[in-house]
Amino acid sequence: MRVVISGGSGFLGSHLCEALLRRGDRVCCLDDFSSGRAANVGHLMREPGFECVPCDVTERTRVTGDVDAVVHLASAASPLDYSRRPLQTLAAGSRGTENLLRLALRHQARFVLASTSEVYGDPEVHPQDEDYWGHVNPIGPRSVYSEAKRFAEALAMASRRSEGADTGIVRIFNTYGPRMRPHDGRVVSTFIRQALDGEALTIFGDGSQTRSFCYVDDLVRGLLAMVDTDVAGPFNLGNPSEWTMRELASLVLLITGSDGGLRFLPLPVDDPVRRRPVITRAREGLGWHPVVPLEAGLRRTVAWSAAHSDTSVGPQGPAPAGGSS
Repeated sequence: MRVVISGGSGFLGSHLCEALLRRGDRVCCLDDFSSGRAANVGHLMREPGFECVPCDVTERTRVTGDVDAVVHLASAASPLDYSRRPLQTLAAGSRGTENLLRLALRHQARFVLASTSEVYGDPEVHPQDEDYWGHVNPIGPRSVYSEAKRFAEALAMASRRSEGADTGIVRIFNTYGPRMRPHDGRVVSTFIRQALDGEALTIFGDGSQTRSFCYVDDLVRGLLAMVDTDVAGPFNLGNPSEWTMRELASLVLLITGSDGGLRFLPLPVDDPVRRRPVITRAREGLGWHPVVPLEAGLRRTVAWSAAHSDTSVGPQGPAPAGGSS
């Protein structure tokens, strides 16, 4: 297959590029490098099946040759990024999705939309399955991301129904792993950076709010399964093990050996209190479930982060009792 990946130089996109190349596919990476990093795919430039096309998918998709699948990952995905680029985030979910859908339709190619658990907002139903419509503030500070993805889902389904497009939707929950930017504002990368720098870990609210963390290798397997099928979804992709922010912080402190402690700040506006996916549909429809425990994934991520930072603090300390999810 030849697969076009928008946002292919980003954290998740670069891992997907690698996985596709490993199994023998060809990859065309599209990116404007607004949040992705050229270094993430630099080692792939020597691969004969890989090409990187600098472009903004909200304006134009400059792809020539055959196309068998399109995976739309391009978007700011962290609160810091989409608050800094709100209009561009909305454009990525609207014009960007439309442009890539047109590309897929021209080639009769599979189209996979990377949506997000943010479509559930601050959920009033817990845990969240795909039949839940969500509880989203459409004019709040997080809406530029959540509403962009909700519109993109509607566009993908409308194209499937009215134009016969081969579209599929995955809703991605918190994902972590090597190549996360240390200052991207996401909780795992922030905790690790602060711990490696000997700083206090910043917890918003009282730390009782929860998230579910999926290691990037597990998530990529789910994306590959979605590329290889013709079902519409949506499918939740995430790890159903639920962790409080205090528990996550304690685990990061133990793995890094940091004694920086904790610092508490007010909870941001519209920050979800609880988030956990129901993945029954992905298990049955894609044969997918995550296998990497949080502690193991965090140790790999900390090791990578330590090797790519100026600090010498690295993974250490015994495994906590009952620490694996």
